[in-house]
Amino acid sequence: MTYDVIIIGSGPAGYTAAIYTSRAFLKTLIIAGLEPGGQLTTTTEVENFPGFPKGILGTQLMLDMKTQAQRFGTEIRQEIVTKIEKNKKTFVVKTEGASYETKTVIVATGASAMYLGLPSEKRLAGKGVSACATCDGFFFRGKNVVVVGGGDTAMEEANFLTTFATKVTIIHRRDEFRASPIMLARANKNPKITMLTNKIIEEILGDSTVTGVRLKDVGTGKVEVYPAQGVFLAIGHKPNTDFLKDIIMLDKKGYVSVAGTATNVPGIFAAGDCVDFHYRQAVVAAGMGCMAALDVQKYLEEIRI
Repeated sequence: MTYDVIIIGSGPAGYTAAIYTSRAFLKTLIIAGLEPGGQLTTTTEVENFPGFPKGILGTQLMLDMKTQAQRFGTEIRQEIVTKIEKNKKTFVVKTEGASYETKTVIVATGASAMYLGLPSEKRLAGKGVSACATCDGFFFRGKNVVVVGGGDTAMEEANFLTTFATKVTIIHRRDEFRASPIMLARANKNPKITMLTNKIIEEILGDSTVTGVRLKDVGTGKVEVYPAQGVFLAIGHKPNTDFLKDIIMLDKKGYVSVAGTATNVPGIFAAGDCVDFHYRQAVVAAGMGCMAALDVQKYLEEIRI
């Protein structure tokens, strides 16, 4: 069997693309990947996705998108893609246990937030631990939060959080920041922002929700408990694109290079957080998924395989 399109990834970009391609009567397969449902499955309530005035759980939103795609005939397989190979007129998408032939590919593998690797961090994810201030900042109105990181993202997240939080503390493991001078100056001028340098988080404290962090001074070794009701990680994202480096063009950080949604290889398109390192929002990913699906339709009409 040859599919019209195989979509790699099952977040908002992947599911939206599948809804559009399946409704266009294209034979569509989603290979769900390492994190079925994408990053939204690690959040709790989503209040900024249009159409849900009372909010919706991230897991439920992804389940609804999945059901909608399946309604129109999308096939879904819980496998991980290891390689894409180009034939004369088609592609072969290989997983750990199978191979699938397709006329086109949409890469929607997303990007994974980088974490500290603490057991307490994983246990309290969605319960005060977040990697997206834009997504979750509203829930910390009137609270004290910490932001971990020393780059532009950390400064930007900290400034954004001051809209809601009473106090924002930036925690950085060094005494110098990687942030650009203008972003650092902006954070320093914000009266709600405090900076703690030469400190690392040894543990995030709390049972059902975050109550603070245990900090260690990297110079003196002194350990202290710092009260906080939220921990925002701003140490970067890694696009899930390692398996693509031999077939399509990636930038120096591993994000897929596109013109619109088209990659440098005709027939391979990309959408969502594996492309978008700037906005990283579910609604943006969904929009890009729609764009990629429409581009696939046009491409198939033109080549008429």
